[in-house]
Amino acid sequence: MRYRIDFSYDGTNFKGYQKQPNLRTVENCINNAVSYLNGKETFIYAAGRTDKGVHALNQVAHFDLDKDIPIDKIKRGLNSNLDGDIHIISVKKVSNNFNARFNVKRKEYIYKINMNEYNPMDRNYIYQYNKELDITSMNIAIKYLIGKHDFTSFVSSEDIRENKVRIIYDASITVKKNYVEISFIGNGFMKYQVRNMVGLLISVGEGKKDCNILEIINNKNRSQHFKTAPACGLYLKRVMYK
Repeated sequence: MRYRIDFSYDGTNFKGYQKQPNLRTVENCINNAVSYLNGKETFIYAAGRTDKGVHALNQVAHFDLDKDIPIDKIKRGLNSNLDGDIHIISVKKVSNNFNARFNVKRKEYIYKINMNEYNPMDRNYIYQYNKELDITSMNIAIKYLIGKHDFTSFVSSEDIRENKVRIIYDASITVKKNYVEISFIGNGFMKYQVRNMVGLLISVGEGKKDCNILEIINNKNRSQHFKTAPACGLYLKRVMYK
């Protein structure tokens, strides 16, 4: 029997999402909880991975159980075997054809920036930039990222996939009380892609880069002069299926 779980996590104290030997990762922790429930080693398969320090408001995964356990008991059982850094939001029985990774149609990531005074309470959850940014120029620049592009200029050299073409369906910037939230909805994102796009937008907001960033996109070269935004401000907000 196959089950889908929706879950959230605080990425601060994990070494990333993906399982790694002898390291505390999100995947390792949930694998252990599911294995305990199933009475044998069992693995989950998620919609994607997040890097060290990145958070998730709603991540999705699937797994198979040999036992027929009521949905409410699965949710309680998993949460009781997880600590406060991860929470299972919901559990649903799904078709064996459902695949949390390969059935994904769109994902939304958001990035949070503080232009106010430094706030130590938020330092693991909002990038403490603590200066003004030119949001008007950033709003012009972000529109160039919408559409189908080769995003090589924004991908980590560690990502060895040949095809770096992705589609961004929507991208926007919202400001509330000097807190900036940048949103990207796309069909998929590669390692560091969102953080590098945010890093470029910050450079535009600082006046270090022109708001017409089309040349940077078309250069398909990561060796550009803009920084990767810190992991702490990045959240996987939602995963969308057909």
